[in-house]
Amino acid sequence: MTVWRGLLLTLLALALWSFGIEPGWLQERQLALASPRWPLPPLKIAVAADWHVGAPHAGLDMVRQAVAQINAGQPDLILLPGDFVIQGVMGGTPVAGEEIAQALGQLRAPLGVYATLGNHDWWLDDGKIAAQLTQVGITVLENQAVPLHHQGQPFWLVGIGDDMTRHAAPQQALAKVPAEAPLIAMMHDPATAPELPARTTLAVAGHTHGGQVRLPLIGALITPGRAPRDHAYGWIPGQGVPTYVTAGIGTSILPVRFNCPPETALIRLSAKTSS
Repeated sequence: MTVWRGLLLTLLALALWSFGIEPGWLQERQLALASPRWPLPPLKIAVAADWHVGAPHAGLDMVRQAVAQINAGQPDLILLPGDFVIQGVMGGTPVAGEEIAQALGQLRAPLGVYATLGNHDWWLDDGKIAAQLTQVGITVLENQAVPLHHQGQPFWLVGIGDDMTRHAAPQQALAKVPAEAPLIAMMHDPATAPELPARTTLAVAGHTHGGQVRLPLIGALITPGRAPRDHAYGWIPGQGVPTYVTAGIGTSILPVRFNCPPETALIRLSAKTSS
């Protein structure tokens, strides 16, 4: 009887943590990448995906907290790889796109704030949130590339459309990028990562939420889309292009997280020097 009581208390504690605490425990990941493909001065890139504003624990207050956290890191460039809205998450309360955009419009970076759209952004309002983000100064890149300059030196940023909704067109996105230009890629779904050219310095993605529930030695239990389970979180193993998949901020379907708290990421990209 004592054993069963202990097991029940353990399960209740895990449920309380996974549904009531961890989904609101926002982290900041500090990452570094030294790359021989990056000839420019060091660049700080903030990444925040899968906001799912309106999910439990991921309301406008969480957005403001994440915005403040990102701005405090003083990034040179901010990337938002999609899924700003919710659709069918248990216990969620939808938030108007205009309110989401106004809160995200407080993000600040010298090289700008750029976004792609996620599957929920397309499913909910056919991508109308793109115009709302644009109105507050956030540039939405859907299979597009833009040239940027960091300390007077050029590089290109590519935004690739969502794979799950069949908006991904990597070749179209890369068409105007000069062959020798330093290149950073942003996509909602890591399923597109294998299609990136080998010369890409860095790629970032979201969509998976890290699996939301990650068990020791097993990792993510479920991964949406075509990407394999071991591509659900962190640096993708075995990928020729260094690709970081963020755990995101909000939740989808169930408002649960275990061993996978919400996060923003700050990546310090630098040139790799020979020893």
